[in-house]
Amino acid sequence: MATQEFRKLVEQGIAAAEQGNTLDALFRLEGAARVASTPQVASYLGYCLARERGEYKRAADLCLEALKLEPAHAVHYLNLGRVYLAAGQKAAAIRTLRRGLKFDKSRAIIQQLKKLGIRKEPVLPSLPRNHPVNKHLGRFLKRLGVR
Repeated sequence: MATQEFRKLVEQGIAAAEQGNTLDALFRLEGAARVASTPQVASYLGYCLARERGEYKRAADLCLEALKLEPAHAVHYLNLGRVYLAAGQKAAAIRTLRRGLKFDKSRAIIQQLKKLGIRKEPVLPSLPRNHPVNKHLGRFLKRLGVR
């Protein structure tokens, strides 16, 4: 298979996955993975495997492999977070998505976190969320635009 065909398969697979058509994406990405395994292909393939086949362990392993090779790419954190969500591990998904935000303020990650309906970490994690110091400090930092 030529390099151009490989790129086309990858692009179409990623586009299908982002549009929610993970079955089509799975088909295309598996074809691309037979030719060459790149971190991007592994990451999206993991997401599609989790959604379509319920192979959560293998899916997470593929995403973690992609993260090992490219730890600063937020899309790998997004896909791993999606795998954790599909597996019913909401806490792990939230941690992973937040880690991805440290590398890139990805709109997709922010939308995923908003969809989950979660709040930011307390300013001082050692104190309860409803502690007056955490509440007022959080509001103050929000007004400054730091948080």
